[in-house]
Amino acid sequence: MPLYSSQNLKIYNSLSGEKEIFTPIHEGNIGMYVCGPTVYSNVHLGNVRTFMSFDVIFRYFLHLDFKVRYVRNITDVGHIVDDVDEGEDKIAKKARLEQLEPMEVVQRYTVDFHDILNEFNFLPPSIEPTATGHIIEQIEIIKTIIDKGIGYEANGSVYFDVVKFNETNHYGRLSGRNIEDMLANTRDLDGQSDKRNSQDFALWKKAEPQHIMRWPSPWSDGFPGWHLECTAMSTKYLGNHFDIHGGGMDLKFPHHECEIAQNEACTGQTPVNYWMHANMLTLNGKKMAKSTGNNILPREILTGENTILSKAFSASVARFFMLQAHYRSILDFSDDAIVAAEKGYKRLMEAINSLKDIVAGTKSTIDIPAWKQLCYDAMNDDFNTPILIAQLFEGVRFINLLKDEKETLNTEDLKSFVKAIHNFAFDVLGLVDEKVSDSSNDKLEGMVNMLIEMRKQARDNKNFALSDQIRDQLIALGIQLKDGKEGTTFSI
Repeated sequence: MPLYSSQNLKIYNSLSGEKEIFTPIHEGNIGMYVCGPTVYSNVHLGNVRTFMSFDVIFRYFLHLDFKVRYVRNITDVGHIVDDVDEGEDKIAKKARLEQLEPMEVVQRYTVDFHDILNEFNFLPPSIEPTATGHIIEQIEIIKTIIDKGIGYEANGSVYFDVVKFNETNHYGRLSGRNIEDMLANTRDLDGQSDKRNSQDFALWKKAEPQHIMRWPSPWSDGFPGWHLECTAMSTKYLGNHFDIHGGGMDLKFPHHECEIAQNEACTGQTPVNYWMHANMLTLNGKKMAKSTGNNILPREILTGENTILSKAFSASVARFFMLQAHYRSILDFSDDAIVAAEKGYKRLMEAINSLKDIVAGTKSTIDIPAWKQLCYDAMNDDFNTPILIAQLFEGVRFINLLKDEKETLNTEDLKSFVKAIHNFAFDVLGLVDEKVSDSSNDKLEGMVNMLIEMRKQARDNKNFALSDQIRDQLIALGIQLKDGKEGTTFSI
């Protein structure tokens, strides 16, 4: 029997503003779409926190034995600066400033994005589509919206008619906004805009002569609107109606609101059952911003090359720190906070590592099944990682009592306890035991040094064929040797 059948999971749905019992559209299967990064700069720490929230959600679904199709896109068209319909494309602007091709910018920062997420032990999504790889699908959606009378072409651009859509639907339902208030609180069009209404948004923009990124369409050589790409990719891989759509709180309006409108205009049905939004990350009590210097990149945390933290911190410590707050809560990052998190992380890892020394008794004096269910209850309550961490430290207390022989567990309960604490700490929360990693690195270094010594002996014996074979096989494994006056060193 799958594990999910014995658990009662509730998710906070941004659409209703309430926690709701999670019921997938197809039993045992989940379709989840999360808005990915716009790859025009290094991934920032707030992005990491958002994607980490959904990484844990993905991990917990897998732990519950769900089959999950997790789609997280890459925005490589580069939506307009300031996320409005006028101005310069973010990726094109970066390419112009650095004198690069736009796809060089995309490649550089996509690699950075993946490298950082790998450092933080993220599971890869099931599918990672790109906006530029789905231009045809976006054009087809625009055609459908025009045919339905909700889209209109003006001077080579195409816009979504929000007022027309709102006659039969509710634009603003997700963000709690009213179309009349939105129209009243925006300035009148100055006569130079092609829009019929101030709230209308671009489905397709005609490219100006200087615009680098452009594609042919029935209306003009141009590029798709920012909101359209997620509608195209989510529906292509998850269908017109799927379970979960997630992203940062800042995307709720206008991005996700516009996605809902586009989907409903095309299909006549609501696209998503559960909308989920992760909250923001602040630094020393203030909003992170490069312009003010109140900013730190994920890699700067790992290297210690910054003016904000007292030293470098591992990715697993940073991950543990972020998961100490609920994903819907604002989290403030500071040196004091991550120093405290490092102490807690080490305490947890030391306790888990000491489990191997505990010997089972004849009876159990701790109720392990009840403790395990409290761990599940935490995650079943809208993925409440801070409560789960509190339960893991209750497990640490159990470990200390067992070590001091003040409590005992029989063989079955001890095995269940060890498995559960490993599952929640490593599989669900995605933590990594650094001591285990360090031990693995020590073993690797010892083996490579042994091969280097064997190579040296082969060279001293003028057995150059064996010497070259050792070198070539190490290179094939990604290990480079460097011969110098002080001897041979290696790098990975």
